[in-house]
Amino acid sequence: MGGVLAELPALPLHEAGKYVAGAYVVLFALVLIYVAIMGMKLARIERGLSEVAEIAERRKEGAAAAETTPAEVKS
Repeated sequence: MGGVLAELPALPLHEAGKYVAGAYVVLFALVLIYVAIMGMKLARIERGLSEVAEIAERRKEGAAAAETTPAEVKS
């Protein structure tokens, strides 16, 4: 296997820079897309959590109102 690798021509340095730069651009684009997807998921989770918090608050207020109403009627 070492013989096969030794026979492969190496890229000249002035040409290799283009490929390295291209690889960095592709990697940066993939990381940027990943961060955007994670940001969208986080926003969706936060919206859902706020909706659940609102529902819980309404239920809590409704339960508190139901407990205080009979006491007010008796007085």
